[in-house]
Amino acid sequence: MTASVEPVLPLSVGQKFLTAALRGLLNLLFRGLMGPSLPVKAQRALLRGLTAATLTPRGVHREQTTLGGLPCEVWRSQGREMSAAILYLHGGAYLVGSPATHRAITANLARRCQAEVWALDYRLAPEHPFPAQRDDAVAAYRALLDKGIPASAIAIAGDSAGGHLTLQLALQAKALGLPTPGALVTFSPVTDLSAEHLHMPAAGDPLITRAWIDSAMLMFCPPGVPRADAQLSPLHADLTGLPPLLIQVGEDELLRNDSLRFAQAARRYGVTLKLQRFPNCWHVFQAHAGVLKVADRALQDVADFVAQHLQGVRR
Repeated sequence: MTASVEPVLPLSVGQKFLTAALRGLLNLLFRGLMGPSLPVKAQRALLRGLTAATLTPRGVHREQTTLGGLPCEVWRSQGREMSAAILYLHGGAYLVGSPATHRAITANLARRCQAEVWALDYRLAPEHPFPAQRDDAVAAYRALLDKGIPASAIAIAGDSAGGHLTLQLALQAKALGLPTPGALVTFSPVTDLSAEHLHMPAAGDPLITRAWIDSAMLMFCPPGVPRADAQLSPLHADLTGLPPLLIQVGEDELLRNDSLRFAQAARRYGVTLKLQRFPNCWHVFQAHAGVLKVADRALQDVADFVAQHLQGVRR
């Protein structure tokens, strides 16, 4: 079953101002600077700088650890029993990003979900092209299983490239005969690396450009493998047996159609799927949790989805 909803949240004057201000800042500082003309190391430094002052909620604490032999941050709510786990895979076009740059999402998920949130610091391109990231994600998932956490109590979640990696992990786990995770959550996932069906929103995408996507894929994808090949593009894979999946996507983003087309494909395979389309929102707007009410609403919807589908999570 596939459900598609478009959450409408009336905006106060203050929220309208914040939304417009954030859109302008992102156009100037992210979309205007992040691109192929900037060396990858400089792109990484820029993202670290832009997210250095990330707001995180009270009542959660962070621990630096390892998972599957890789660096990892784990978030937990203080004073609450953790009955499930979320493996979080950050976005950044496989070139940039880390658990530290995505704490607005992971910390808020830890507060809203009765689950530990494990944010994996997987290897990045161009130093480590595909399939290094998929191998890292599989190793981390195996490590959670080895801790005695049932697969039915584990959700895999990720944004953008991390959403792509979430789907890749689920498909690779199936291929390897590993237990199926209880649920999947993706924010604006990349599902078709050919980039042949990008959306051109009337309001413009304030975060990413076609040039940045193309340069990232050149560094991530292995030579000689078509971008639309099923091993690179989950849209074209056999989706039989995929766990229940929540997709959240903004209407004002280049990658909107990756979510819509993947939802159609998943429907054909009988996947239990909920698709949420957020008007006037851009790529991975959930990163503004604690600032934008719509981002808070989106993450609460994630918590509700996790509670519905993970065994061991009850409200």
